[in-house]
Amino acid sequence: MLTIDITGAEVLGQQGFHRDGLSLSGGLIMDAPVGRAVDLTGFRVLPGIVDVHGDGFERHLAPRRGAMKQMAEGLVAAEAELAANGITTGVLAQFVSWEGGLRGMDFADQVFGAIRDTAGGLVTDLRPQLRFETHLLDDYAGLPARIAEWGVSYVVFNDHLPHARLAEGRKPPRLVGQALKAQRNPEVHFQMLLDLHARRAEVPAALDSLCATLADMGVQMGSHDDHTAEARAAWRARGVKVSEFPETLEAAEAADAAGDVVILGAPNLVRGGSHKGNVSALDVVSMGMADAVASDYHYPSPRRAALMLARSGVLDFAAAWALVSAGPARALGLRDRGVLQAGKRADLVALDAADRVAMTVSGGRVSYLSGDIAARLVA
Repeated sequence: MLTIDITGAEVLGQQGFHRDGLSLSGGLIMDAPVGRAVDLTGFRVLPGIVDVHGDGFERHLAPRRGAMKQMAEGLVAAEAELAANGITTGVLAQFVSWEGGLRGMDFADQVFGAIRDTAGGLVTDLRPQLRFETHLLDDYAGLPARIAEWGVSYVVFNDHLPHARLAEGRKPPRLVGQALKAQRNPEVHFQMLLDLHARRAEVPAALDSLCATLADMGVQMGSHDDHTAEARAAWRARGVKVSEFPETLEAAEAADAAGDVVILGAPNLVRGGSHKGNVSALDVVSMGMADAVASDYHYPSPRRAALMLARSGVLDFAAAWALVSAGPARALGLRDRGVLQAGKRADLVALDAADRVAMTVSGGRVSYLSGDIAARLVA
């Protein structure tokens, strides 16, 4: 672990930048110098990014169907990408969905087992999240035991069934390709979707029971793609207090008004809008309703989103960066990180003059180092 006194750099505190230096030792931020100065003049030192929801790791674990046999190697590659983008805590969001294949239960079992068995040997703090499709009613009974076995402490609920088409008995777009990915006959896949849709009336009561069980286990719960205030209220009544990527302003306002955690997608912010035509994340941020910004499917985006918000004047730098550091740390209940304060974890990222990631430190250990900063650190 690093034992250094960072000098010369602009260090981001809760009120803005200062040049008072930053001391690290034993994996923590210290309240006094430790004796070895490292001059980082020209760099900005910021709290490490806490990515509260990301599935960009999928391409490392299964770049092609059947290509990844050693999943631990895929996690090592995913960690390298996280670190290169200033992420010091990464929540890996893995589906269990009717889509099957890489989003099926068997693959999820492999992913969660690999995270459980591998993450402790990595530098970046990797944490699992289960994204569960609500209409998989036959999986409800065994799910709590699986969650406990996997070591999952964060579950997010989705409903991606194309209900409107299924109600009309019409096949959804891309059904054939989707079925083949799951190694299913397209007609069998379509009938499965119809059967799941037909049982939709059973879902609310099943969710009530499942959420109560998970709450008793201490599992944090979120809903994905909230569309209405009523839907958000129903989730809240089940103890599901996180609203991930609300699709409408109505849903975001309802979550914020009730004190729920609102998480937005960084790609939405960087792009300037949703690729699906949902509410603009920029509007939600501008109205002061965002608690955290997540990578979603693109790990460079949290850094870029925070910088964009600061440069455009939507938020000051400290508030913008808090959306990718302190905010998500609070959302996850991680009180030991997200800010550069004495006693907190030594999680930080150093940006160069072009705002590229030059160094990432997680728990006092270097996870990424590039360019001129390396010579200063080892001198």
